[in-house]
Amino acid sequence: MVRQHIILLAAAISLTGCATVFDRHPVGNTSVPEPAKSIELDRYLGKWFEIARYEQGFQKGCEGVTADYSRREKGGITVINSCRKPDGEIDVAKGRAKIVDEASGAKLKVSFFGPFFGDYWVLDRADDYSWAIVGEPSGRYLWLLSRRADISDNEVTALYNRASALGYDTAMLRRTEQP
Repeated sequence: MVRQHIILLAAAISLTGCATVFDRHPVGNTSVPEPAKSIELDRYLGKWFEIARYEQGFQKGCEGVTADYSRREKGGITVINSCRKPDGEIDVAKGRAKIVDEASGAKLKVSFFGPFFGDYWVLDRADDYSWAIVGEPSGRYLWLLSRRADISDNEVTALYNRASALGYDTAMLRRTEQP
């Protein structure tokens, strides 16, 4: 099951490089905004809880979604994504990432399968790194992340409002249940 998840994720990410404007482009144009702030990698590393996302096939039905980022021994970043599937099974995908924009640190490439890398841009974040909004240039992917699983409704609304201010269609967001 994990292998299937990794293959689907790799295919989805590799296709983002070929993406064009679709009938309902989330940001109303052909690209997402540039990252609003630079990233200090050591502050970004660690565990994130998914608060909401644009639903994708490789995450269909996932709840309790988390992402853990850590430094790799030989450079780069280890990425471990996990989720609870509808049947209760925990699905884990392990990947790697690299920073491709050293000036801001906010543009990364992520791979969960072989040599195929997809864009991963930290579009905005809290000054204290308590939340982050992540997307990529086609605008087809969006994740709202928090350091805590149990954020308040006011905090969720603030994240949705910030994503909307970035030009995203927040009606397309799917709220993620966290245990």
